Amino acid sequence: MKDFAYRPDPEVRVRKYRIGAIGAGMIMADCHLAAYAEAGFPVHAIASRTRANAQSVADRWNIGTVHDTPEALIDDPEVEIVDIAYPPDQQPALIRKALAAPHVKAVLAQKPLALSLDEARALRDEAKAAGKPLSVNQNMRYDQSMQVLKQILDRGALGDPVFAQIDMHAIPHWQGFLEGYDRLTLSNMSVHHLDALRFLFGDPEEVTSLTRTDPRTQFDHSDGIVITTMRFPSGLMALSTEDVWSGPREEGYEDDQHITWRVEGTKGVAKGTIGWPTGAASTLSYNSTEETGGKWVTPEWDTMWFPHAFIGVMEQLQHAIDTGTEPVLNVADNVRTMALVETAYQSIEEGRTVRLDLTKD
Repeated sequence: MKDFAYRPDPEVRVRKYRIGAIGAGMIMADCHLAAYAEAGFPVHAIASRTRANAQSVADRWNIGTVHDTPEALIDDPEVEIVDIAYPPDQQPALIRKALAAPHVKAVLAQKPLALSLDEARALRDEAKAAGKPLSVNQNMRYDQSMQVLKQILDRGALGDPVFAQIDMHAIPHWQGFLEGYDRLTLSNMSVHHLDALRFLFGDPEEVTSLTRTDPRTQFDHSDGIVITTMRFPSGLMALSTEDVWSGPREEGYEDDQHITWRVEGTKGVAKGTIGWPTGAASTLSYNSTEETGGKWVTPEWDTMWFPHAFIGVMEQLQHAIDTGTEPVLNVADNVRTMALVETAYQSIEEGRTVRLDLTKD
C-alpha cells in the first residue's frame, strides 16, 4: 500500500487585503466572518440593510467600522475586497459599484450571481473590462471531502470515472427573500452539487432533471425535490438528488437527514458524507487497486464545510490579487455552472434531456 498525503484544507498563503463585508445574515455572520477570524484575514468594515444588524455582527467579530449602507462601505477607501452576502436581485448593482471603485481590488459575490444567465454573463464581461477579479462563492468545492476526492481523482487512483452520485436527504434553511422568486431548489441548493460535480469532472454534455413541489415549503415554487442526471463526454454518468423534504420534521420524530456521495471508477471506489446537515465533519473512504491494495482507507480531519470551507474561498481570492492571477472560483467558470443550472430548468420545463450548450459563452 502506498503512503499518500491528503490535504483537506488549503494552505493560507496571503492574508493582507482588507475586507469590507456586506450583509449580516447567517452566511456572513456564522460562516464568512467565523472563517476569516480563524484564518487571520483582516475585516475592516461591515454594512447591511440595517445599521443595527451590522453593528451587532461587528461587535461579535470585533470589526472596527460600521457603515450605514452597503454603498457607503464600497466608497470607503480602506476597503480592498468587497465581500457580498446579499439577495441575487440586489447583488449586481453592488458588484458594479465595487468594480467602478478605484480602491477596490476584487469582489467576492454569492451564488446565484444574478437572477438570469444573461446578467451573469454581463457581470463577467464587465469585471474583465474593469480588470478586477470577480469571484463567486462556490464553497462546497472547499468541503474537505471534496478537496481530498479531487486529489485522489487527479492522481488516477480510481482510474477512469464510471459513475458518480451526490445523494441529499436534508432540509435547507430557505432564506426569506427566496419567497419572492419562483425558482428554489435548483438555483439555491442543487447549485452546490452541480458545481461540485463540474469541479470534479468538468462540464457534462447532457442533462435531464425532474422535480416535484416540496410539501414543507409553503410559498409558491416551481422546483422543490429535484433529481438531475448528467452524462459527460467520457461516458461518465452522474446523479444529483436534492430531497429537501426528507420526511416529517416534528417533535418526537427521529429524522435521518444526511448527504452521501459516491464515485466509482475502473480502478477503485470512493465514498463519503457531507457533514453539513448534522454539524459534523465530512468524511471520505476509498479503495483503489492502484494505491490501497484493495483495502479501504479513511483519512481523517477535524475541520468542517461550515465554516472552514470559507477560508479556502477567501484565500483563493487573496492569492489571486497578490499574484495577479485568475481566482480559482472565477466568474467565467461560475457562468458555466449557471448555464448548467439553466439547462436543468429547461429540461424540467420541456420534459426532456437537453444538451448543455456552452458555445454562447
